Parts: sequence; structure tokens; C-alpha cells
Amino acid sequence: MADRKIGRRALMGRLAAAAATLAAGASSVAAPALAQARQRPAPRKHIIVIDAGHGGIDPGAIGLSGIYEKEIAFETTMLLAQTLEASRRYAVVLTRTDDEFVPLQERVARARAANGELFLSIHADALPSPEMRGASVFTLSEKASDQEAAALAARENKVDLIAGIDLSRHAPEVSTILIDLARRQTNNLSIALARRLVTELGHEVRLLNNSHRSAGFAVLKAPDIPSALVELGALSNREEERSLRTPSYRQKLALSLARSVNDYFDFVVKA
Repeated sequence: MADRKIGRRALMGRLAAAAATLAAGASSVAAPALAQARQRPAPRKHIIVIDAGHGGIDPGAIGLSGIYEKEIAFETTMLLAQTLEASRRYAVVLTRTDDEFVPLQERVARARAANGELFLSIHADALPSPEMRGASVFTLSEKASDQEAAALAARENKVDLIAGIDLSRHAPEVSTILIDLARRQTNNLSIALARRLVTELGHEVRLLNNSHRSAGFAVLKAPDIPSALVELGALSNREEERSLRTPSYRQKLALSLARSVNDYFDFVVKA
């Protein structure tokens, strides 16, 4: 009986030792795996620069009720920024955070200093006819796509004497060629972004007949950041101006713009 008890004790001891060895082995495997999981960095956030048009002494277009374009642009910009940041996919940089006058060149400089991956400039328009209404999107072109686009770009660019950034004095011939290639790639991405903007806005609000146009806007001239300028609607149209003054309508616009940004990174950048 004593021998049997000793045998059982020995067996239990061996089992206990084996269990301890297995536990130690599991810990030695699990610990590095756990440490690696803890050290794994969170997905990098895309840097989005949002530019609320006009500001300070520059009111932009003035609506029929007397509201300023700078106010509509800023309120919509803040809604868009909140929506993008809430997704945790983006870090948002604003070119202005209050009613501040920011020269056009400085807006581009701030976007580039922030290493922006996308630049959206938010505006509202005043169209020649009070019957005209609808949102539209602009991308960069040295030659405007039509006379109306040229006139609009000229009005915007008069705010600042310097249209964009002059890089020629900073680079030799080889760098100039590289910058030109970068601009072409940037322009292609800007057009792809504009198509997403037009599609998403068209699902929610009325668009101008010619909803994607090109013009020489100074704020779109960063050579290395895909950029688009969005005209949210016409302050010169009584019904649309009333809509643009409504928080729920601006929220609808902001959500459409946010979906466009998602589409751009999901389908254009990953392609």
C-alpha cells in the first residue's frame, strides 16, 4: 500500500512538473506574441487638408439674404472635419480655424507643410443668372474649361497677388522635369477625386449641368497634393441660398464630401 502511495505521489509530481514545463513553454511563446501585438502600430491616418474659402476682410460672394460665402464655407468645413475625424481614418488640417484672412499662397503652403495627402477647398458661388443653381467641382487647369470658369477663377485669384507657389527659382532643369511629372500625376489623381465628389454630391443635391470644370485657381496649384475646389451651390439663387443657410443641408453636403474622400482612398489610391 505504501509503495502504491509513493508511486502515485511520484506520478503526480511528474505530471505537475510536466504541466509546469508546458505552461512555461506556452508563456514563452505567448509573451512575445502578446508583446508583438502591443507593439504593432495603429494604421496610419491619412492627412486631409480642408480649406474654408475666403475669411476675414474677404467675405467672398454675398447671398441674397446678406449671408457671406466665408460663413457657409467655414461651417461646412467644420462639419466635414468632424465627420472625417470621427471615422478615425483621417487627421484633418484646416487652413483657417476662425474668421481669418489667409492669402492664397499661404493656404497652399500650409497644406504642403502639413504633408497633406488631399486638399479640398470649400466655397459657395454667385452665378450670372439667378435661375442657375447647383453644386460643382473644379480641378486645376492653366486654361479654364469655359469662360464662366475663367471669370470665377479670376475673381478668386484677385484676393492675392501671387497665384500659387512659384517653384522655378528653387529647382534646376532636372528638378523642373521631375516637378512637371509630379504635377501630371497629381492632376490625374485630382481628376479622379473630382469624379468621386461629383458622384457623391449628385446623390444628395442638385448639380450644375457642367458639374466638373477646370480653372487656374491658385489654391489648387500644389504640385504634389491632389486637390479640388467644391462650389457647394449658388448664393445668387434664392432657393439654394436658403438651403445653404440650413444646418441640415450643410450636414448633407459634408457627409457627401466625406464619402467622396473615403471612395478616393478606397478605390483610387489602393488601385
